[in-house]
Amino acid sequence: MPTSPFQPSQDKALLRRQLQAERQALVDRHQRSVHLQEVLRVWLLGRRETTIGAYWPIKGEFDALPALYRWSEADPGRRIGLPVVDRSTRQLRFHVWYPGCPMEEDAYGIPKPRDTEAFDPQMLLVPCVGFGPGGMRLGYGGGFYDRTLAALKPRPFTVGLGYAHGFIPWLVPEPHDVPLDAILTEDGVHWMRVGA
Repeated sequence: MPTSPFQPSQDKALLRRQLQAERQALVDRHQRSVHLQEVLRVWLLGRRETTIGAYWPIKGEFDALPALYRWSEADPGRRIGLPVVDRSTRQLRFHVWYPGCPMEEDAYGIPKPRDTEAFDPQMLLVPCVGFGPGGMRLGYGGGFYDRTLAALKPRPFTVGLGYAHGFIPWLVPEPHDVPLDAILTEDGVHWMRVGA
């Protein structure tokens, strides 16, 4: 696994800012995105899930929606969802998304589907600011995904998506952290829970 060109901070808030700045400054981010699109499309070929919760990309995140749209075109029973924040529980609910569906901005300024059906995804694609061994994910610090995963029954298969520069070998879980089942980067599958 390649290491980051900078010395990452042990302070998670500072580390998040460093990794986001590095991600936005990647001169080859488009090419990395093309490779990660290919990795995701090929990886999805072997999966049985028919409903996937994804995310609207912000701050230089990888955009999984083109690969997911191609995945959904292969079977009319497949559905893609984007998150909508429940203000009372601070958990995410996933509403059907398709190209051209009605959208509106949420309280954070992120586009979300408007008036589409909600569903519980069988697979959840999660953006990674950074990631570490054993499926550990560094997000933005809001805890939305951890709260959502703790509440969803059955728990969906979780897949972190990010660029390889975000690997932090010393990243360790905090008590509330929920490890991911798999992590994909432009270099391929970096982590997959045994038996998943």
